[in-house]
Amino acid sequence: MLTNTAKFNAAESDHDHIEIKPSVLYVGTPLVLITSLNSDGTTNISPMSSVWALYDRVVPGLTSTSKGRENLLRERQLVLNFPSPELWPKVEAIAPTTGRDPVPPHKEKIGYRFEADKFDVAGFTPQPADLVRPLRIAECPIQFEAEVVAAHPPGAEWPSERPEAFSIIEAMVLRVHAHKNIVVAGTNHIDTSGWSPLFYVFRHYFGTGPDLGRTFKAER
Repeated sequence: MLTNTAKFNAAESDHDHIEIKPSVLYVGTPLVLITSLNSDGTTNISPMSSVWALYDRVVPGLTSTSKGRENLLRERQLVLNFPSPELWPKVEAIAPTTGRDPVPPHKEKIGYRFEADKFDVAGFTPQPADLVRPLRIAECPIQFEAEVVAAHPPGAEWPSERPEAFSIIEAMVLRVHAHKNIVVAGTNHIDTSGWSPLFYVFRHYFGTGPDLGRTFKAER
């Protein structure tokens, strides 16, 4: 019988790790389009790829110089719009844009430009929300209306080589909307055979693959 050490040595060629220093750590997270209210009452769209959910709280991270962060901290309202994979060209159309005018120098340096109406740039359809003032994005199959309940700076010392830090925003979800064709009829459950989020993986866009199974806590 092989010892644990022998088993490790036998498998080493298949599991040979090397140390790397990637420029980003986006191993694969759902992309979200956050809509927030500008000071003039119009709606800004912020594409972002750092978000996680726990119970009724959703926690996105937004860079400190983003228009979206400025709006969220002032208005305390937002909509998290979850696009499906086929919408990635529309998402990419607004990826190099910002609602800040003038454009922050470090963003201008890498090709960002100011756009006041990102709905028009992407070809998205604005849709009124029920409980918050920012507009929803009609094409996105799932939308969370939410309010900001807390905001936190990053912990520890921020790297000096980074031009901007970020805020960790804690938002409480107030209402969920979903396209009816991805909801199991007569229930509150998303039909996972009909819904696929758009993922951001090391700055590339992906959809999901086949269903591999479900956890023991799945309700259906």
